[in-house]
Amino acid sequence: MLENIPSKIKIVEVGPRDGLQNEKKILTTDQKFQFIMGLIDSGITSIEVSSFVRAPKIPQLVDAPELFKMLNEAKIDRRKIKFSALVPNLKGLEVAKGANVDEIAVFTATSDEFNKKNINASVDESLGRILPVCKEAINCGIKVRGYISTAFGCPYGGDSSTETLLKLCDQLVKIGVSEISVGDTIGMASPLIVKKHIRNLKKHFDLKTIAMHFHDTNNMALVNVMAALDEGITIFDSSAGGLGGCPYAKGASGNVATEQLVFFFEQIGIKTGVNLTKLKIVAESVKSILSA
Repeated sequence: MLENIPSKIKIVEVGPRDGLQNEKKILTTDQKFQFIMGLIDSGITSIEVSSFVRAPKIPQLVDAPELFKMLNEAKIDRRKIKFSALVPNLKGLEVAKGANVDEIAVFTATSDEFNKKNINASVDESLGRILPVCKEAINCGIKVRGYISTAFGCPYGGDSSTETLLKLCDQLVKIGVSEISVGDTIGMASPLIVKKHIRNLKKHFDLKTIAMHFHDTNNMALVNVMAALDEGITIFDSSAGGLGGCPYAKGASGNVATEQLVFFFEQIGIKTGVNLTKLKIVAESVKSILSA
């Protein structure tokens, strides 16, 4: 393993959105702002800030417009720092456009059962909802990232097939999505299935447009990262402090921790541009607030 080490990788920090949305304690807008500014100071350049969803759905992220306003008014070099947000529909997109997002993210899954629990729609119905959002965003010059959840297994529907994953990736590419994040939603992936999925993906897609999103439910996230690296993946999602999980997947613990990824990459000779000491301080700070 690790015969093919890339010269650089991209880390997509999802803590402020995917991490915080599953926490019982709701951070203040200022605390979220300080969290994100700390991430930027540590060297993180791609950050999923929040989600433009209805308040009853995810109350932890109801302040997305206010948070983006604070970030837009801060002294941040937006040529180097990219902000994204999850957008479920056209109404959310309209708010996102006014918030000066660099990229939006849309969501589907390989499992009808999971999708129905999550967004009350089948996989095909979710793609129908995504289509007008993607078209409008692209027309406005906003990049679109697509999340595919349960790619390695569903808590309600069991194992997920490579064929279903390939079909969804193809549909998202045709819609206009520029980057696809393949999610191990409940942390059931293993190196062998990771390699199998990626070997099939690279027969049909440019791996430069494919990210891996691992959860650490069974303490397998880093070995899965190693397997993905070895197959040519260079984009990885992570969450500072390992925050998060999935509110619709029982037993799913947090995302792989960004500080663990950075340490691992640096140890095998991949420069991340991230100050690990600063990142650890940020992670511990937000975890302390959440546990207080």
